[in-house]
Amino acid sequence: MRNTRRDFLKKTALALAGTTVLSSDIFAAWQKKELTGVQLYSIREDMKKDPLGSLKQLAAMGYKHVEHANYGNRRFYGFAAIEFKKILGDLGMTMPSGHTVLNKTHWNESTNDFADEWKMTVEDAATVGQLFVISPWMDDYYRKTYDDMKRYMEVYNKCGELCKKSGMKFGYHNHDFEFSQKLNGHTVFDILLQNTDPALVIQQLDIGNMYNAGAKALDIMKKYPGRFESMHVKDEIKSTAGHDPYESTILGTGVIPVKEVIDLGRKSGTVHFIIEQESYQGKTPMECVKEDLAIMKKWGY
Repeated sequence: MRNTRRDFLKKTALALAGTTVLSSDIFAAWQKKELTGVQLYSIREDMKKDPLGSLKQLAAMGYKHVEHANYGNRRFYGFAAIEFKKILGDLGMTMPSGHTVLNKTHWNESTNDFADEWKMTVEDAATVGQLFVISPWMDDYYRKTYDDMKRYMEVYNKCGELCKKSGMKFGYHNHDFEFSQKLNGHTVFDILLQNTDPALVIQQLDIGNMYNAGAKALDIMKKYPGRFESMHVKDEIKSTAGHDPYESTILGTGVIPVKEVIDLGRKSGTVHFIIEQESYQGKTPMECVKEDLAIMKKWGY
């Protein structure tokens, strides 16, 4: 994700609420089901103007699953969890994952417990039907030193335990700093992977974001086999604007060997393949995600 996405995440690190528990049997069944979906940030302006109409367009394209990037005041795109679940259900869609930043206001170090707003975030995620509660950012505050970050990874594990009570898993989604920033000679990503429990904390590998830090998805997946239950499927080209070297583009037209990456993911435990495109090279976002889905289907996803 590019700088606009980073700014968006920093400004919208809000929380949710609700109370629903999924049975372990349902959770186990869902986990085994491979799916292809779309991150709604790809069509963020459309969702802002007309969320219902935008979802109908996605359903007409053939999308069955979406991932949110907008939650605040106990609302997904302006709708309560139970309302949004019904809207999706009426369109034949589900929302098995979503992005909500876990930030420093959500963990109380003095009480060694989560703030009520984060507990409600998890509850609403369960109500809407998520399997993965994914934080797509790590505040600078927690990665100042190696010891700081290692200690904070226990909060991630505890969040995994909290999510597990509602039949879900906590997850983390990378940008590029995880591969460029080092603490005591270790990349942030290595510290993250080596100090979180895979049974509680999944990794959603964004195969495009890392490219701006010089990292390649195939190398990371081979280093940590089986750790990526979810993946943001993305391609990249040299950027014509902004200050990131690369920007996202139509799948199969950029520099990333996308099909090779997702095929390796399929072989090594990835079950959620989430399309995301944030730059459009003159096309509309809707045109892009329609093309992306057609390519994924052509590839057998």
